[in-house]
Amino acid sequence: MKRILLLTICFSLFLGGTAFAQSADEVYIKAMQAKDAAEKTKLLKEYVSLYAGKGNKYDNYAYAYLCLLQYQAGQNTADTIGLAEKAIAAGGLDDMMKGSLLYAVADVNLKSNQFDKVKAAAQQVIQHANAAKVKEAEAANAKTWTLTIGRAHYLTAQALEKSGDVNGALEAYNQAYTVTRDAAVLGEVRKMGKRHYDSGKFAQAEPVFRFLAGTGKDQESLTILAQILRRQGKQAEAMQMFKDMYAKNKTGAMAYNIGIMLANEAKTDPSLTGDAVDFLLDASFLDPKRSKQCQDIARMLFFQQDKEWNSRIKLAEESQALVKDWTDQINKKFGEKSEEDLTPDERREFRKLKELIDKETITLNNLSAQMKAGSGKFDALVAAAKKRTGK
Repeated sequence: MKRILLLTICFSLFLGGTAFAQSADEVYIKAMQAKDAAEKTKLLKEYVSLYAGKGNKYDNYAYAYLCLLQYQAGQNTADTIGLAEKAIAAGGLDDMMKGSLLYAVADVNLKSNQFDKVKAAAQQVIQHANAAKVKEAEAANAKTWTLTIGRAHYLTAQALEKSGDVNGALEAYNQAYTVTRDAAVLGEVRKMGKRHYDSGKFAQAEPVFRFLAGTGKDQESLTILAQILRRQGKQAEAMQMFKDMYAKNKTGAMAYNIGIMLANEAKTDPSLTGDAVDFLLDASFLDPKRSKQCQDIARMLFFQQDKEWNSRIKLAEESQALVKDWTDQINKKFGEKSEEDLTPDERREFRKLKELIDKETITLNNLSAQMKAGSGKFDALVAAAKKRTGK
């Protein structure tokens, strides 16, 4: 009788264990069938709370799906990372799920500014994706694994950028772009460079825009790079870069930049003035919005070469004022009278004023001729620029 009782107790324990396992399965299956993310999260948490760690076969995927649900909900916490680590430690995950978890860990660490952990996790993603990519069973997912590798490099780049390692970030961004050919990667690189440029950190901005210029995908970066070089005193390299770009693509903006650079350099090297004038005149035809501005600067530079130009203008203005003053005196004193109608004293005064006017008029005409000749030379340069630009 005692023996029968003992067997009954043992049998009851066995049945109890079977019921326990079925209950865990049911909770997990119910969770996976839930269409609402909140309900699925709730049921998975219930499974983890009641059954995880007790030898049930769904622990790995319960941890994994709960991790991804929290990650997708923006819960960038240590708990989310912990769930991923538990899922991976439990083993038995398919390659795609494991890759997703590793990526989530890297991204959560990035959002938490744990930069060293980001780099370590991203490297795990790359290693895992490379290993999975060569498996025959994963052949259909080759493009997905390639994209995963590129995204992992991107996360590494973000971590390096945020930690202040510009060159390291550029290398990682380059790897990400090489793998994915995604223009958005170059967009992030440009943002990084622009931040440094806008804050006056030209030494940090220079390698960024050198990289962008080197891709051949961002022509504007060439202009910015040349400006960065100029601001750092690397005038010769900047000028050559501008001229090379202008030779390939003659734009008003490029002609203007070259003209202004040459104008600044001409302050210490007057021999560059002629080139500055030519480029600014080209810009005046290639960029209608800045046409007047460019021609005005070019005109000023051109006439500054003539050291006597301003003096001639002043003398001409003085001559005109004298001629007008003497003419006004004659008109006021003598009105419509002819010279024969004047008294001897009036005739002498009239002749004296007339001589002054005639003499000053000769001076004024000479000055005007000289100025007209100078203006003609400038007009010829304008005409040449118009022909050169095909306008």
